[in-house]
Amino acid sequence: METDKAIMLKPVEPAVPSQRSARTRIAIAFAVAGVSDILAFWADIAPPFLWALDLVTAAALYVILGKRWALLPGLIAEAIPGVALFPAWVLVVLSISMYDGIKRPQKGY
Repeated sequence: METDKAIMLKPVEPAVPSQRSARTRIAIAFAVAGVSDILAFWADIAPPFLWALDLVTAAALYVILGKRWALLPGLIAEAIPGVALFPAWVLVVLSISMYDGIKRPQKGY
């Protein structure tokens, strides 16, 4: 057993947030919102499925866009019966992209 060899440790790179550009994140958010609104149009007669779909959509948009207060009114609007016929999630993402200004993630902590 050799004990005179030096042990070399490599530094671990810090975890970096997603480096997607703002346009890519907006495009993904529009795709998620569009699919959700299309499914909500057909699921308006089954409220439990619609509620689950809206919660999953809100969580997915939260992950994609980050903490945005505009997601809360969208979730409230989708909870109103009959509003599923209106593309509320697409309008939420549109309002965030126009008025909130999605910024690139900052480096560091």
